[in-house]
Amino acid sequence: MEKLKSLVPGTLKQIIAESITDDLPSTCSSLLDFLLHFEPFQQMVKDLTDPEVALCGKSKEGALESKHKGNRCFLKSDYANALDFYTQALRVAPMDAHEADRNLVATLYVNRASVLQKMGLVRECVRDCNRALRISSNYAKAWFRRGKANAAMERYEDAICDLDVAKSVEASDGGKKQIESEIKVVLDQQYRAASSSRQHNQNDSIVLDEPQQMKLQCVTTPEKGKGLASMVDILQASLVHTEDPFATIILKPRRETHCHYCLNELPADKVPCTSCSIPWYCSQKCCIEAGGEICCDYPNNRSIHKYLSDNLQRYVVDTTLNADSERANQIPEHKHECNGVHWPAVLPSEIVLVGRVLVNSIIKRGGSTDRFNLGAISDLSHHYSRMSPESKLELHIYATVLSCCLQHCNGFEVPINGISISQIVILISQIRVNSMTIVRMKFPNHHELEDQFGNLSPWKGGPTSNVEQVRVGQAIYTSASLFNHSCQPNIHAYFLSRTLHIRTTEFVAAGSPLELSYGPQVGQWDCKDRIKFLEDEYSFRCQCTGCSKMNFSDLVLNAFHCVKLNCSGIVLESSVINCEKEKLKHLPNILNTDSIDSLLQAKELNIVSKAVNDMQINSFFQLNPGYCLKCGTYRDLESSSVAANNCIRRLQNSIDSKTISRTTLLGALSSLGVLRSTLHAYNRNIAEAEDNFAQAFCLVGEMQSAMEHCKASIEILEKLYNCNHIVVGYELVKLSSIQLSLRDSGAVDSIDRLYQIFSCYYGSHTDVIFPDLQFLRKEG
Repeated sequence: MEKLKSLVPGTLKQIIAESITDDLPSTCSSLLDFLLHFEPFQQMVKDLTDPEVALCGKSKEGALESKHKGNRCFLKSDYANALDFYTQALRVAPMDAHEADRNLVATLYVNRASVLQKMGLVRECVRDCNRALRISSNYAKAWFRRGKANAAMERYEDAICDLDVAKSVEASDGGKKQIESEIKVVLDQQYRAASSSRQHNQNDSIVLDEPQQMKLQCVTTPEKGKGLASMVDILQASLVHTEDPFATIILKPRRETHCHYCLNELPADKVPCTSCSIPWYCSQKCCIEAGGEICCDYPNNRSIHKYLSDNLQRYVVDTTLNADSERANQIPEHKHECNGVHWPAVLPSEIVLVGRVLVNSIIKRGGSTDRFNLGAISDLSHHYSRMSPESKLELHIYATVLSCCLQHCNGFEVPINGISISQIVILISQIRVNSMTIVRMKFPNHHELEDQFGNLSPWKGGPTSNVEQVRVGQAIYTSASLFNHSCQPNIHAYFLSRTLHIRTTEFVAAGSPLELSYGPQVGQWDCKDRIKFLEDEYSFRCQCTGCSKMNFSDLVLNAFHCVKLNCSGIVLESSVINCEKEKLKHLPNILNTDSIDSLLQAKELNIVSKAVNDMQINSFFQLNPGYCLKCGTYRDLESSSVAANNCIRRLQNSIDSKTISRTTLLGALSSLGVLRSTLHAYNRNIAEAEDNFAQAFCLVGEMQSAMEHCKASIEILEKLYNCNHIVVGYELVKLSSIQLSLRDSGAVDSIDRLYQIFSCYYGSHTDVIFPDLQFLRKEG
């Protein structure tokens, strides 16, 4: 991409840099004419679209090589590496060409099932046996392995049926004797369990009843254009919207760890695509819905039925029946990428997502590609004219490359001309503005928590129970795109599989706009940094309440302490003062005063009143940087910044050191004291330092000190955000885990409070999003 951009003629670059939306057909046509006669471009398209030179196709030789490596590891009891090699073999093994290839796939599934059983993953073992049996229902080894796994799960009746079928289809006398011996073992286990078979039904998902979604109305404002508002009052934690994506794509860093369709974490028995070696799926159902096919049993394998009793015949049919074979009303979004070509693996995720949006819209129109008609997608906002010259050129090139790649897809004759490419340029800019990042909440599992609470020592996953947001995918939700942005949002988005859920985080009065957070919120970055980020990322100037009205968080987030240690006033840098003065210029005329006392009493200003009342400001418009807003004392900001940065650096070196000890931590506390006297008490850097100390003291086993620093961090975050903000909930997970390890009675209150906060954001889905929080509640 960088090479292509550098080789575009300067005059053409200049024309593209100065282009507006109306110019796109002309600029796209000019660039297309240049690229079509440019040999490096032609070679790049060939490398991306020719299955013969791509690395994403199937390879029997590669599968056999990985299989042999897996066999060697299995014989050495190196089960982790054996699992990896068998899985890699499945990824590249041809599945639909010849009977020998299909049998290879079945063998690989059984081999992996053996490893999974050795590793104690018996449910996964059964699923792999099922996959092998759907390919070859007379595969004795698969029935035998399935029987042993079912017995391990105390499914004795199924285990005996499996072993009976295995005995019927086993050709060798030695094999039959081994199976008979295993049947006796299982019968004995069943007898000792008092003939009670405990059936465990594993649900792949949890479906909870939710109240009917609220009826929303589209409203238009001069500042933000179209948006959504409620027609009625909405209570806190109410579910206001759910939606499945128009198109979605997994992010590149998660391709090996999460399902390419549902975006859930991959199990040990992950399933490859049937026709290429790019995607992984968590199940055959996801593989089918994404556009894959399933290897089915050959008719001649069904001849085994004549040797079985009627009951066993029904059992075989039920076991080998592909229950996932019927595709739901889903568009097979991966199918057009699935012929061994390389472009879906090489192009950025958002460009592959654009391709899926185009193909989905073509499929919904019955396959017509005469003119791109994107329906609801075409109404989405974009900011092409405000983009930087480099971004405009990048969009032109990516749109042209994508057009050429899609032209090579089976069943699609995508036009390549200036008009069609210009539509793709707009679509890319729309997706950059309107797509949503799908996240998963990562929480230490209950085994790690159990280790800490049982042994009063930090677990290997980390010193405190960190809740982490993992970015896994990117998607377009056409209706949800109408929700506007705010740095002080009143609704929260989360995901169950691919489905978007939006819930209110506070009471919302009828007619009030419903607004999501697209990026940093008030309390996370100060106003000037938020505005710059949103301009750079989404090409718009934020005018939400958080960026147009004075907020206490914006004043103190990066503020300095007054040089008088007994003064609670704040000292600001010039950039912050200028940003806040700009807000005050646009206040209503009724606030025609420069007395901060009057400003603080105004309801229009979203300020934490109690904390700010102690910081009365006189003549705000005349304020100069470095002077305390309360007492007017001057502070040298340049030397103070150097001192603060030095302290932060020393603290990081002390806490991040591999040789961390109680002695080094106690020495580092003096630097924390200097930081506290230099920065304002609610400066976010102090909150981060306190949090780092909490984790460091956990590592050296000083849990009491860890708890005190964790509480200090939470106290600051409550001022920067609010007491019931989700960020405070995440910190309470840490605090409650420390309190539980100390058997501190305050753990109960912390756990109850974090559940209360999480319920405001996730409602009845809290335990689905954070299943292991139930362990904390139980311990508390």
